[in-house]
Amino acid sequence: MVANVPQLVQPPPLEPEWPLVPPAAAGATDDATTCDGTANACRFCARRLLLGVRESRQLWVWDWELGLQYPGRPGTGLTVAVKTLNRDGQQGHKEWVAEVNFLGNLKHPNLVKLIGYCLEDNQRQLVHEFMPRGSLEHHLFRKSVPLPWSTRMKIALGAARGLAFLHEEAERPVIYRDFKTSNVLLDTDYNAKLSDFGLARDGPIGDKTHVSTRVMGTYGYAAPEYVMTGHLTSKSDVYSFRVVLLELITGRRSMDKNRPAGDHNLVEWARPHLKQRQGFQSLMDPKLGGNISLKGAYKVTQLARACLARDPKVRPLMSQVVEILKPLPDLKDMVASSPGLYLSLQAEQVARLGYPSGSRSMSQHGSFATRNGQQQVRSLSHGGHGHGSPSPYLQSPTPRTNGK
Repeated sequence: MVANVPQLVQPPPLEPEWPLVPPAAAGATDDATTCDGTANACRFCARRLLLGVRESRQLWVWDWELGLQYPGRPGTGLTVAVKTLNRDGQQGHKEWVAEVNFLGNLKHPNLVKLIGYCLEDNQRQLVHEFMPRGSLEHHLFRKSVPLPWSTRMKIALGAARGLAFLHEEAERPVIYRDFKTSNVLLDTDYNAKLSDFGLARDGPIGDKTHVSTRVMGTYGYAAPEYVMTGHLTSKSDVYSFRVVLLELITGRRSMDKNRPAGDHNLVEWARPHLKQRQGFQSLMDPKLGGNISLKGAYKVTQLARACLARDPKVRPLMSQVVEILKPLPDLKDMVASSPGLYLSLQAEQVARLGYPSGSRSMSQHGSFATRNGQQQVRSLSHGGHGHGSPSPYLQSPTPRTNGK
């Protein structure tokens, strides 16, 4: 039983003491460990912050790669997420600093809002808005009730807007570098917001074409040219967005070792289907039961194909992706409303998966096989969460079919 915990007192004025630690030398790289000034975040006292947090395993929201995240309530009554950094590991501190710097200086409806931070002795905590529906990863791969098609398209559009802002609208271009389903958080209305900016980097400016950096991120999402050369561009994020787009439409993980040999990698499995004019039909998540927009499915698979280009220069800008996605959440030409087309699509999926007619429904096979645990570590890694770790937001409400 957890004792009653007093709420946080009113946070200090929005005038944090910056810099938090001595400024780094000019030309700092990935090893930078300082925070730059921002007017968008409060500085919390560690003692007061801890008083306002319910430190109970039953109340933790999820395991974060670098620490723990759980809900707390500042004196205003606002529910917030408090992210606490593990005390060991210099890499974790660098990522914590990067998140403070980026989220503290960037403001957009599709980025998680940083409310404050605590940097006191060995305490490293971030306070940001609480996202009640949890991560996209949880809804796609852990919940039994599938996200409706229109909701998936709404999430894709919101995430695309967040990336477009970072690449093309921010005062200085930002490369996200770790775009994946577990970093896309959802509010009550399934509006997508990007979180976890620990690996983000300032983009190239002037006549520079790329940023050279250590290869870090999540295996299955990282762009091939970045993995091979360490050259990071905004088109690296476009590639990662394409992978998440494929996860949204197929219901498959980017990497799944529980699938047959040759089908582990989602991109390689999807590539031949994307090259066929009608191949999009065999990519659709069978969990949707045909409740997809035929026109929308065709457009989104063509978009995925464009983002798939091996030459990063051929991939579209995220602002172009946004324009393509804008009408898709509202399209009403649902395949399930055409029984003949739905049965044809279902038969094609059964044939592709190799199940004889009369076998158990596809919901017991294929895209619905138990997903492999994917261990998440920093550096180029296998993404996702292992089955042994607590599922985030287990009480997340069931989505409504109207996408709200």
